[in-house]
Amino acid sequence: MRAEKDGSEGTGETVGYDDERPVRRDQAVREAVEQGLLGPDDPIVALLDVTGIRESAAELRSAFEAVTPPGTRVLHAFAVKATPLVPVLRLLREEGIGAEVASPGELALARAAGVEPERTVLDSPAKTPAELREALALGIAVNADNPQELARIDALVGSGVPRSPLGLRVNPQVGAGSIEALSTATATSKFGVALRDEGAREWVVRAYLERPWLTRLHAHTGSQGVALELMARGVAQTYALAEEINRRAGRRQVDTVDIGGGLPVNFASDATRPTYAEYARVLRETVPGLFDGRYGLVTEFGRSLLAKHGTVVARVEYAKSAGGRAVAVTHAGVQVATRTVYAPGAWPLRIAAYDAKGRPKEGPAVVQDVAGPACFAGDLLAREQSLPLLEQGDYAAALDAGAYYFAHHYAYNSLPRPAVYGFVPDGRGGVAFALVRRAQTTQEIVRESGGDHPDALVQGLRP
Repeated sequence: MRAEKDGSEGTGETVGYDDERPVRRDQAVREAVEQGLLGPDDPIVALLDVTGIRESAAELRSAFEAVTPPGTRVLHAFAVKATPLVPVLRLLREEGIGAEVASPGELALARAAGVEPERTVLDSPAKTPAELREALALGIAVNADNPQELARIDALVGSGVPRSPLGLRVNPQVGAGSIEALSTATATSKFGVALRDEGAREWVVRAYLERPWLTRLHAHTGSQGVALELMARGVAQTYALAEEINRRAGRRQVDTVDIGGGLPVNFASDATRPTYAEYARVLRETVPGLFDGRYGLVTEFGRSLLAKHGTVVARVEYAKSAGGRAVAVTHAGVQVATRTVYAPGAWPLRIAAYDAKGRPKEGPAVVQDVAGPACFAGDLLAREQSLPLLEQGDYAAALDAGAYYFAHHYAYNSLPRPAVYGFVPDGRGGVAFALVRRAQTTQEIVRESGGDHPDALVQGLRP
């Protein structure tokens, strides 16, 4: 590791730069071509750097171990929505990371990966009675989102003592970051109980005093575009509320604070910024009482654990020019990078150029567009990006795509989901690949699109 000057969002500190990650990535792309995972008949593939994922998990654990007393209960629960793939969840489980789920599907994925109920947290603004019953039966931690949901839990708990750790999500209303759609602690956010609304804070305190089994308090302030100081301010507001509840209860009723996740990711370079260690230090400086051993902690990081360790590589099917600008038409577009295509200003992606053999391409930088395969003009992975000129048969790689990209398929034009492979150095100078998810077939696309019921509308509705 070497230090690189690269100001962290919200900190301005010098942070670490992983020299090995780009090297592993380049080698994996080359080997994917050589081993036939990429080529004319398989023009798009997603690659996951298993070594990098393990390193991120270790960095997260050590960052919070450094700011908490020995014996502090800390659960790091991966936000499954970031990369909902069972082998990824299993890998993280082996690295000591649990699961934060927000739907029946995500819970099923976590259970399929072997994540234990006691290491699972259910968060969602729209939980059904059936979801709540299942979570309570399994002993999964639940954060209620609002008074109506808490009333549902009341009915399910009755006069008994729930197996599940139960809490309430609050919105500290500390403001928005630079991406409004991802700011969860604004005055009008749909999440949690808005603490600054008239009477809300007192309602929350009374809710705890009336329910001894409410022992957790949850808030999620951060996400992409939110500075560390704003995230810490939201945690501070949540901690102050926990202290007030415990003071008025005359005992330590709230014993765990769930601080959510949302650490932003640097998409501008290979540098990791901000780091978990920086965030943990900011938290300890801002909210020292939360780190004195009296409270257990839960985190729910997602994007920051996986983003830097995923790459989508697509073959250049055609290279052309329009209006004097070079355009590389590839097989990666809106179906894998939906946010980038529809909101490129907020979600820009870096593109790396590789030649037909999967080697980093050399040559003078040329301003060019990297287009996807979908049939609309805005389907662009990158606009006016300076790269060595991409030619037919070359490969364009979307970097930092390990979260919210290849695992969130958008079925425009009925384009198939790409195969996903994890990779590690094989110890002999090469790369070993493991299939995480196979490519979707056209037969599966037909089946998902009602292919088993072709006559439903021409025969099935006749009187």
